[in-house]
Amino acid sequence: MKRPRIIGITGGVGAGKTECLRYIEESVHCLVIYADPEAAKLRRRGEACYEPLVELLGSGVLDADGEIDSGRMAERIFADESLLAAVNGIIHPAVNDRIRAMIDRERRERNFDFVFVEAALLIENGYEAFVDEMWYIYADASVRRSRLKATRGYSDEKIDEIFAGQLSDEEFRAHCPVVIDNSGDMTETKKQIDLALRIG
Repeated sequence: MKRPRIIGITGGVGAGKTECLRYIEESVHCLVIYADPEAAKLRRRGEACYEPLVELLGSGVLDADGEIDSGRMAERIFADESLLAAVNGIIHPAVNDRIRAMIDRERRERNFDFVFVEAALLIENGYEAFVDEMWYIYADASVRRSRLKATRGYSDEKIDEIFAGQLSDEEFRAHCPVVIDNSGDMTETKKQIDLALRIG
């Protein structure tokens, strides 16, 4: 089997990355790596981030089973930018190392035609250096806002705060040669994905 195409998928919250990846998984023989679940695994007892996080945040973040409780951790770092930065300094490098190892393994073993990596901070964490292509899933800000209100019940204030903390459309486009416009009907989005994958 030939070497798989490694593709990074990024975009703002509410752009529909998950829906696009669901279609991709149905369309081609691929492995999809989601950064957030990998981060959650690395916080478990015995994994790379567990001890450093407990040392940083204290035993108050542990549940009855001795695992890190994500809700307690969020409360502990809420509104403390320095603590959040320290937590990210532990988790992000470990996630990057794990995903790089997964990519390297697939490049060697060639089990799939494609490997997709989905991460909100794909650009910020330097994934351009170890994927073959960068895709930006785009949707108009008004569409994203409507989706976040409908699916997550977010207020305008919360959405404004989230948008302010993410890269601008211009920054995403500067780093991602492939742009999938997911503002409208999913049928049109699927056509764009097929074209980018060179299938169909």
